[in-house]
Amino acid sequence: MPGFNCQFSQIILSVRDMASQVHFYRDLLGFPIPYPKEPTDFYKEMWVEFDTGSCTLALHGGETESPDDKHELIFTVDDITFARQALLDTGITMSEVRTLETGELIAAGFDPEGHGFSIKNAKGGTDLA
Repeated sequence: MPGFNCQFSQIILSVRDMASQVHFYRDLLGFPIPYPKEPTDFYKEMWVEFDTGSCTLALHGGETESPDDKHELIFTVDDITFARQALLDTGITMSEVRTLETGELIAAGFDPEGHGFSIKNAKGGTDLA
């Protein structure tokens, strides 16, 4: 057992098209950008950070390949039915809502470059109503 306090602080995703990824994470999911402060053209940025509340999500530009399917980001939402429909309305393909073994509700999708993500109901309940 380690003798120090360890906390998760940052996720880094390598991306090809920074502007479309910023649109997804800032404009569709609603995460504020603490860095860079005031860029005029995200297409030219190589590093963008989002404040997710619990840790920083950083996008690193310059990727040339599509992401593999070995990772998934999971975001907590207040109302999974509403959030899923809002994402569907913007053209993001989402799975049907399903119940995890823990009883939590979850739905999966992919960001514009193919990074897997899911939205999970904050209440942890099994109500879809």
